[in-house]
Amino acid sequence: MTEPADVARVTRDITSGLGTADLEGFYQDLHRHPELSFQEHRTAARLAARLRTAGFEVTEGVARTGVVGVLAHGEGPVVWLRGDMDALPVREETGLPYASAVDGVMHACGHDLHVTWLAAAAGALAAARDVWSGTLVVVGQPAEEAGGGAAAMVADGVHERFPRPDVLFGQHVTPGLAGFCPHTPGLTLSASDDVDVVVHGVGGHGSRPESTVDPVVTAAYIVTRLQTVVSREVAAGEPAVLTVGRFHAGTQGNIIPAEARLSLNVRTQDTRVRERVLTAIRRIVEGECAAAGCPVPPEITVHPGCPSTVNDAALDREIAAVHRELLGEHAVFDFGQAMGSEDFSLLAPKGVPYDYWYLTSTPAAVWEAAPGEELTERLARVPGNHSPLFAPDPSVLLPGVRTLVAAALSRLDTFRP
Repeated sequence: MTEPADVARVTRDITSGLGTADLEGFYQDLHRHPELSFQEHRTAARLAARLRTAGFEVTEGVARTGVVGVLAHGEGPVVWLRGDMDALPVREETGLPYASAVDGVMHACGHDLHVTWLAAAAGALAAARDVWSGTLVVVGQPAEEAGGGAAAMVADGVHERFPRPDVLFGQHVTPGLAGFCPHTPGLTLSASDDVDVVVHGVGGHGSRPESTVDPVVTAAYIVTRLQTVVSREVAAGEPAVLTVGRFHAGTQGNIIPAEARLSLNVRTQDTRVRERVLTAIRRIVEGECAAAGCPVPPEITVHPGCPSTVNDAALDREIAAVHRELLGEHAVFDFGQAMGSEDFSLLAPKGVPYDYWYLTSTPAAVWEAAPGEELTERLARVPGNHSPLFAPDPSVLLPGVRTLVAAALSRLDTFRP
């Protein structure tokens, strides 16, 4: 039984008994207790406990705080389901009754939802293993926000220590009127690189700038000039984003510091564009420092981050068809290529197909109150991922479980009556 309608029907059957109160309670508990990258000890323990109760063989401490659960049930494909667990250094401003109890830390990207979906989907599939055969592997990944979690799991032998996947699935909560499940065949998320810059000047008293080489002014020129890289050095049809997210210098107003530090982020979808942007950054930083007479050349450190996420097109079309049957024809549409980035694809060994889709989560009242007639206008005006106001509608809890379950069932072996 492989028809999308059959998969959707069985998915509804085996998830019909999921208690909304239990889902909400687990989710709200995770939201109250967010943990930063590689610090997800409590979250991992809660996920591991759920998996053990469901009958999985569970390994904790993979790449420090990662969790892997394995449920082998006869011959058949090996299906991996992945959810990321970490929160962000954001002070929550949602006013929710279950808002973060950790000052300055918040699940502002929805990974608490991801863990809830993952745990509940694993439990539902384990309870219904009489309808499938194969091996289900559930991966609780640490440190997606830091960009090193998936790579750390691979380095810790996740592909050698556990059954090798035949297919990998993941999903992410996103802004947009709750109730939709966007898909994109092929390239869906961009590559990401971080660049750290240290500008070395000559410090001194604020009243005698002539005796100094002011790194603040030099760094300011760098920031301004960097704005021309995408607009003047990248072709209009080539997607690229260059952001200066951190500018740190000095300790007080009457001291000219000896150095300034910048942190940049680069998003690209083509390797040639990536190299062009990184080369331009280096040229501009070195040129501005030379022009300012800096006594020491700048330090420029590139931290390669996430590769592009490129869904297997045939697999994405297959899973999208299942999700249309599950959620309704209107609910699934092509999301298009986004400049956001993910390390999800690193968990797929070379040659293994993967699919990564989205679930929209903006409450209807918030969506309707947002100004603008066009979809893009409203999306820009509702709280999105990484916002201190990001508060997904709890109505997405059960649909998110079902989309994961349906994807797994579509690839696990034949159903048994």
